[in-house]
Amino acid sequence: MKYDLEERTKKFAVAVIRVVKKIKLSYLNENIIRQLLRCATSVAANYREANAASSKKDFRNKIFISRKEIQETELWVELLAETNPEAKTVLQTLWKEAHELTLIFNKISTTLKN
Repeated sequence: MKYDLEERTKKFAVAVIRVVKKIKLSYLNENIIRQLLRCATSVAANYREANAASSKKDFRNKIFISRKEIQETELWVELLAETNPEAKTVLQTLWKEAHELTLIFNKISTTLKN
């Protein structure tokens, strides 16, 4: 079975977009939602760029950016869940996927360092 991280990160970004579309936008959560959208979509974009990298250094840089973005995504999902209890269940599902992606990017990063 082929493992397609490009597709998985894209599906994650789409899932985040779909979830936040259903959350009522307020003055209090507007910045959290914007940050979450920025980070979640950036993971997919940077991973795709990594796969098209022109050098090993460029690849490593894009992977490290993807790792940082997915870690930040976890935080924004947590904050949104804590401040929007009506969406907590669906946000926990997003957090679980973000956490799994964090572990994957941490492993890739560790392998690249060695």
